Order: sequence, then C-alpha cells, then structure tokens
Amino acid sequence: MPALSEVIAALDALWPPATAQEWDAVGTVCGDPDAEVSRVLVAVDPVREVADEAIALGADLLLTHHPLYLRGTTTVGAHTFKGRVVHTLIKHDIALHVAHTNADVADPGVSDALAGALDLRVTGPLVPDADDPHGRRGLGRVCELAEPLSLAAFAQYAAERLPATAQGVRAAGDPDALIRTVAVCGGSGDSLFTQVRATGVDAYLTADLRHHPASEAVEHGPLALLDAAHWATEWPWCEQAAAQLDAVSERHGWGLRTHVSRAVTDPWTAHAASGAHPDHSGAPN
Repeated sequence: MPALSEVIAALDALWPPATAQEWDAVGTVCGDPDAEVSRVLVAVDPVREVADEAIALGADLLLTHHPLYLRGTTTVGAHTFKGRVVHTLIKHDIALHVAHTNADVADPGVSDALAGALDLRVTGPLVPDADDPHGRRGLGRVCELAEPLSLAAFAQYAAERLPATAQGVRAAGDPDALIRTVAVCGGSGDSLFTQVRATGVDAYLTADLRHHPASEAVEHGPLALLDAAHWATEWPWCEQAAAQLDAVSERHGWGLRTHVSRAVTDPWTAHAASGAHPDHSGAPN
C-alpha cells in the first residue's frame, strides 16, 4: 500500500496546487505523510456527514473539492463544526486533501465532468489558461449539444441528468429558443458573463446566479441562462476524480479502493413553486 505522501504527490500531479487561484486554500488539511492509504472517499464537501461516511467506509483519505478552511482560521477547536470535522478525521486516522480551483482549471477538470454528465461535446475552455501551451486548461468549457433543444427542453434535460436537488434547474430566456451551443462552468459562474458572450454560445449553464448579474445578462441578450445547484454542478467531478485516481493506482500497482460519496450535501432541502397571483400578474397589487 502507498504512503499518504505518495498518494498526495499523485493528486498534486493531477491538480497542481500552483494552478489554484491565489485566494484559494488547497492541499492537505490533516494527515500523517507516512500513514498507509488503502481506501479513498471522494466528495464535494468536507462536512460532518461526509466525515462520518469516511469512518463507516474505513477510508484512510478523504478527497474533497471544497476547502474546509477557505478563509483561514485561528482555531481547530472541536467547539466549532469545522474543528469537529478535523478532530473526527484525526481520531480515526483519516487524512483530508482538497483540490478546488486547481481541479476547476485542470484538463480534464470540473467543467469537463459537468459537460460529460450532460453528454455535451467540449470544443475548448471558456477562459483558457494563459500558461497552458496546449490550450486545453482553463475555467469552464464551451460545448455543443448532440442535437438542438429548446431552452425549456434543455433545462428539463439538465435537471434529469444532474444529481437531484431541491432547486433543480432554473432557466432565463425564451423557453422556445433553440439551444445548439452552451458554455458550462461548475460552481459559481456569474463572474464570467463577458467571456461567455464573447464565445457567441446560445446558453450558459452554471450555478449561484445572482439577480443583478443574471438580469443584466438577459437584458444584454440573446444569451439564455440555466442556473443549477452549486453542489449538483460539481458532484460529477467526484466520479471523474475517482476514475483518475483508480488509473494512477493501477499504474503504480497500489490497489487503492476508491469510492464516491452519494451524500447530497447541497444545503437546500425543499422547494415550493410560486403560485399564480389572483390578478395573474405574478406581482403584488
């Protein structure tokens, strides 16, 4: 069995820490470099539910996309929920490693996994990495649909192909507009509207779209928007990452057992559709 340090070296080769955004917090949060690793759990969020799953599974390493301490901390005391996660993992000899924006820009990366979940053909990165001589790394992906769909049909298709969440998929634009090309970005993507418009795609699918940026994008036209749950747009990466780690394990003869968490850690748990207002305008009198 490999040592944790060997596995971390392989993970850093897949998702180099140097490619992460300056504000990000990637890498190993806890773990003994000399400890042996035989079982790995891959998940989006390093929350208590996932830590408990890692314990039940007998995992030696928890690999997550989201950082535990993105904004830093002055304590890992167990009186905080994040500190409790650290204490729980250490008590059970489970290491925690994070691949966040370095996994976003990788080739393949988070948005490749999102495109794959939707059976889209990737034609290139949305925001290319200037340091990539091959032009394949970068944020987001520009894609083509196998066949044109109306915006309403594509939204329904995306809701069916992505992991189920309370939010589902919201759409903005003409429901009957034909969608042939789409840009996708796993996670929060409303900072990329300028780059999306420059590609000339028919639609943009991402998560966490805020009112004002979305409103301005729609007014700018004719771009259609699809807003999915943050967790749902990034969960496909877990399966992709597990497959990549399995390939590394096979190449080195490590015999790692890699698992993907099915825990739905999206924070929203219910959805109530708005009913028609008595005056049928949908707005208050």
